[in-house]
Amino acid sequence: MNPYKHSEISVRKRGGTIEDYYEIHKLIDSTKEVCSDNRHRIFHTHWGINRVIEPIVGDKIVNSDGKVVVIKDLCESDHILPDYKNKFIPTLSDFVDCIDDDAIKNWEKKIESIHKKYSGNKEVEELLLSPLVNTGRMKSLLLTHNSWFIHRILKMIYPIEIELIDYELGIKEVFNNMRFELWMDNGTGLPDSAKRIFKNKIA
Repeated sequence: MNPYKHSEISVRKRGGTIEDYYEIHKLIDSTKEVCSDNRHRIFHTHWGINRVIEPIVGDKIVNSDGKVVVIKDLCESDHILPDYKNKFIPTLSDFVDCIDDDAIKNWEKKIESIHKKYSGNKEVEELLLSPLVNTGRMKSLLLTHNSWFIHRILKMIYPIEIELIDYELGIKEVFNNMRFELWMDNGTGLPDSAKRIFKNKIA
């Protein structure tokens, strides 16, 4: 589903116009520029909403009809859930568990090298380390310590200087070594986090 289709869902649910929502849905799907299949959906998580989307667009907007729209609700019910057949919202851990870090050479040293560049800025450090806090997995830092996240996302949140240098890691290296799972394919299957929820409901 593309940002226009998601925006149509938002208009039906919340009023306003396509233009009220298009850029937000486009931002949620901005990872498509670095991964053309559904592994790209790392922002289709609560980590993505809380750490990326809301810091960029705010926690609410007022649409063309004068109605207040909560961004968390918009992301969840108009974008993420429809992309997964309204079954579940995956966790960041679901994506991180699919990364084959053994295939990425010296990734820990590469992460450390990138992180050192921002070690004096506490807000930036907190964002860059947030996947580790969220998942408890060191390899989750591959999602924030790469040239794409630094240049494309971090700069949208914080006014930082971007150096014209060769980065130790590119996001392509991460996605190329991320296993494709059926749950990523529009909810054809369940990620581990959703399996536990569905099991508890049945029990």
